[in-house]
Amino acid sequence: MKVVQIKNVVRKEVPIYYRRLYSGIAEFELLNKPEERSIDFTIETKPTGQKNIFVTMPEPVDYPLVPLMRELKKFLINLDDAGKLPQT
Repeated sequence: MKVVQIKNVVRKEVPIYYRRLYSGIAEFELLNKPEERSIDFTIETKPTGQKNIFVTMPEPVDYPLVPLMRELKKFLINLDDAGKLPQT
């Protein structure tokens, strides 16, 4: 299982400054077969600077959800740390 990319990422307006909502399309490689699923995710920054990521996937995927979400969250944290997510 591998997350290839997140494309068409759009930031949604939220009045809470420490919470950022996004939507996009995640491209995975599951069992050597490409898959695309729409996702919604939230990045919430705690006062300590630690980031929590919450991901929802409206469409089911034929793969164990726990390892998929773990890899997706790692990928999203790396995108955010690199500044590759929309700021506005």
